[in-house]
Amino acid sequence: MVIVTNRIPVSEGFEIDFEDRFRKRVHLVDQSPGFVRNEVHRPKPMKFDHEAGGFVPDPEQQGFYEVKTWWRSFNDFAAWTKSPSFADAHANKPPEGMFAGKSVLTVHEVFLSTDLDGLDA
Repeated sequence: MVIVTNRIPVSEGFEIDFEDRFRKRVHLVDQSPGFVRNEVHRPKPMKFDHEAGGFVPDPEQQGFYEVKTWWRSFNDFAAWTKSPSFADAHANKPPEGMFAGKSVLTVHEVFLSTDLDGLDA
């Protein structure tokens, strides 16, 4: 099992548009062999405030959305990226200025899980 994460810096003011793009996605990846699931995580920049004794919003920290896909194998993910469906899923270009920088793609292999659904690593 591998998890592929795309860490995306979304410019201030584009958050609703960015999220809407995922709500309206065409679900082509869902049909790809080896695909398990997709999650999009909204940033919530926080810091610990010692005076307040707890966590508070941190407006100075850049928030990054994370788009995560779970795959049975890295080869399944790689095959998706070479497929016509991948090209179709990424054909709708985002508006100018939506991103506050470059996204970063990372791949992690699951070697241990406490998933209650019985995920086999």
